[in-house]
Amino acid sequence: MTPSQPRVLVVDDDAQFRKILAHGLTTQGYRIDALDGQGDVVAQVGNAVCDVVLLDLNLPGRNGIDVLKGIIGSDPDLKVIMVTGTEDVSVAVRAIRAGAFDYVTKPVKMDELVVSVERAVRSSRISRERDLYRDLTDRRYTFVESRNPRMRQIYDLAGKVAQSETTTVLIQGESGTGKEHVANLIHQLSPRRDKPFLEINCASLPEHLLESELFGHEKGAFTDASARKRGLLELADGGTLFLDEVGEMAQPIQVKLLRVLERMSFRRVGGTEDIRVFVRVISATNRDLAQAVVEGDFREDLFFRLKVVPIHLPPLRDRPEDLPVLLDHFLQEFASSFRKGFRGLSAEALQATREYSWPGNIRELRNCMERAVLLHEGELISGEMLQIPGSPRGTDPAGSEFLGALREITEKGLPEHGIDFEDLVGSVERFLITKASEKAGWNQSQAARYLQLNRDKLRTRMKNYRLEGEH
Repeated sequence: MTPSQPRVLVVDDDAQFRKILAHGLTTQGYRIDALDGQGDVVAQVGNAVCDVVLLDLNLPGRNGIDVLKGIIGSDPDLKVIMVTGTEDVSVAVRAIRAGAFDYVTKPVKMDELVVSVERAVRSSRISRERDLYRDLTDRRYTFVESRNPRMRQIYDLAGKVAQSETTTVLIQGESGTGKEHVANLIHQLSPRRDKPFLEINCASLPEHLLESELFGHEKGAFTDASARKRGLLELADGGTLFLDEVGEMAQPIQVKLLRVLERMSFRRVGGTEDIRVFVRVISATNRDLAQAVVEGDFREDLFFRLKVVPIHLPPLRDRPEDLPVLLDHFLQEFASSFRKGFRGLSAEALQATREYSWPGNIRELRNCMERAVLLHEGELISGEMLQIPGSPRGTDPAGSEFLGALREITEKGLPEHGIDFEDLVGSVERFLITKASEKAGWNQSQAARYLQLNRDKLRTRMKNYRLEGEH
């Protein structure tokens, strides 16, 4: 994962919960230490050697926010992920404002926790060890050659942009097409490679938190702002800032971002001092920003400022010649990671991958290969191991079952024995959620928009149908 094994410190009074977290994170390559939350936690954390702290918000006999502030006060570069027993958004807001890097709720979903811990490790080591961060980025974003003419042109363009002084690039394409990969490639090929590459998902935070993350804030700027915080624009000075899902950015922040791009200066929230930076801003979106401008959701002046160099990534279905290359790359990656003996795909499996449309693009392909290698043994990946949804073209048995039952009811009426209403309606819900998730590359915010649901309702349904682990 990194040149030295990342260390995570778990602070929780529940011994069983500590054991569960330790097991899950150890299998992902992290070294785990634990504290039971007794005594002077701030001092104990200060004496520990770690990259990330997982801190229980509800330690017995003390205020978790106060403990958090004490840890951050002692070591501002240490990243703390709060673990809470409630999904109350106000609690999360307080934790983030007090300096928490992220928060997760119990029961913890291990895949989400691993992603959060990985981001925290990277951010921590950017602050402390720039050379180590550069090596981490090089390992994670291995360049994969393309046989597709359009992708070759994109890689050539990325190289030219990297060597230029261009400060803005807009990468567009469907979810899962590799926008972050191209952004990082531009950074790695540029003279900025020794400087930070920082990223943020503009759809993942409320407006006020996104503003604080981007611009930073002064002590006392708002409740719980107990210390000055530098924002990503300031931390990325000299390097690259990657704004994922920039189309979801609220209009007031769009105005402030435009000013930054025009002047290369800004003020922290609550600040009076102009801070000058020299940063390349690479934005990405799967939305049609031109249409968003027409609809009034995105500022036209910012749109044109972001797309000084536009790059549009083709979906995987339009680059079939790259499918064997990507399959081989992911097979080698996961076979090595999971210490498996797979050396290729069977003819049946290869045919199945060619006939499937891959609506989730490269992300879906990668997840499919990871699952197959992790869960099975052997030398060749079979079609059955891949579990490509439905028939070769992606039809779904649940959808077919519902349509068949509906057709029979329409033609013959309800049967004498009746129908299992919950089961039948559940099958179509599961079918539609699966299709929306595949189309969105399992991005829950985008899938929720396809289904015109809010994200919390979608997550509840996904949990009920056990769809969270299928991607």
